Amino acid sequence: MAASLTFLLGGAASGKSALAETLVRQTGRPLTYIATAQAFDAEMKAKIAQHREDRGTGWITIEAPLDLAAAVRQARGDHGILIDCLTLWLTNLLLAEMEIAEAETAFFDALDQCDAPVVVVSNEVGQGIVPENALARRFREAQGRLNIRMAAKADTVIQVTAGLPNVLKGQMP
Repeated sequence: MAASLTFLLGGAASGKSALAETLVRQTGRPLTYIATAQAFDAEMKAKIAQHREDRGTGWITIEAPLDLAAAVRQARGDHGILIDCLTLWLTNLLLAEMEIAEAETAFFDALDQCDAPVVVVSNEVGQGIVPENALARRFREAQGRLNIRMAAKADTVIQVTAGLPNVLKGQMP
């Protein structure tokens, strides 16, 4: 079982990643960043580069656009681990037409076996309008279910809005 599992949830560009990085640094352990993003265009390449620059040095990065379970198992138990983010991971699974339930089960099983403190970031996508196309609706429903499952498992759940943390479950690490 993870030493602690913290789940950060909020809107896009709400400050989730910056808070997550701070929380992982506060563990005082070596740092592992599990990245789920894929750079398909120049805008995403720039965003990834900005995230790397903002994080600074000292992080071991594991790229895991699809096999998040393997990345969690690969990460060292004596590190603090940041997974950023479940939203991009789920998007990658959908676009690759992979079995979501199977991938989620493997991911949660890997978390159960992880000895490191883990901070997981995800977007809240259920507060907007109903999307007009079937893929977007499927994504929104799958993200909602994944976020619910993650929140149930986490020791601490923090909603981030405009850079401000609101603890929904547990206490601020």
